[in-house]
Amino acid sequence: MSKTRQVAGGGRAVEVPPDRLEGWFDRFSMRNDGIRNTLLRPDEAVVTGGNGTTATAIIPFPPLRTVGNFNGLLVDPLIRHTQVPRQIGLLMVRLGGHSVGISRDGRVLLSRTDRHQVHGRSAAGGWSQKRFARRREGQVRDALRAAADDAYEILVPRVSEMDAVVVGGDRAALDELRRDARLAPLFAIADPRILDIPEPRRTVLDEAAERAIAVEIILQDG
Repeated sequence: MSKTRQVAGGGRAVEVPPDRLEGWFDRFSMRNDGIRNTLLRPDEAVVTGGNGTTATAIIPFPPLRTVGNFNGLLVDPLIRHTQVPRQIGLLMVRLGGHSVGISRDGRVLLSRTDRHQVHGRSAAGGWSQKRFARRREGQVRDALRAAADDAYEILVPRVSEMDAVVVGGDRAALDELRRDARLAPLFAIADPRILDIPEPRRTVLDEAAERAIAVEIILQDG
């Protein structure tokens, strides 16, 4: 699995699974004239190549316990951190559907997925547009209520078993779910990142389980 995207301010980000981190940094070293130093912080690890190119790994489920500035390449603490077994709640929501589940080591153990009909916005004017808008608002409320209900039934009873919750999908929809007091225990342990996902399906949840434990690395040229 390798997902690459451009990031604000220049550079690009790639998601690397834990079992590929060592090889990824070895190749980074070969492509960038070796490694000058490694800066380990609780929330990130910055590896600087000999040509000045940097690879900044965002620590999943921080903090990283080993910190400091080291000569050369030292990512063993990061690799050990990512390989700790964790049970993770997954909450993927868009207006057209939702998928919730629990994963361990990148595999979904328990899940529930549902789809919803939410019409797009109407270009018509007058009373017709107002009726359509009211109908759409009702569909949105129903969709978000169904997502909240499933999260409450599937995830909340098991929150004590989770190391973290990873969310994904539409930010506005997730903000609405945050307002549901029943889901407060989930958002209290939610990872700050929001996974960018297509319409939630079971296959999307499977991919999210893998991405939840992957390390995002931001590359910036020297």
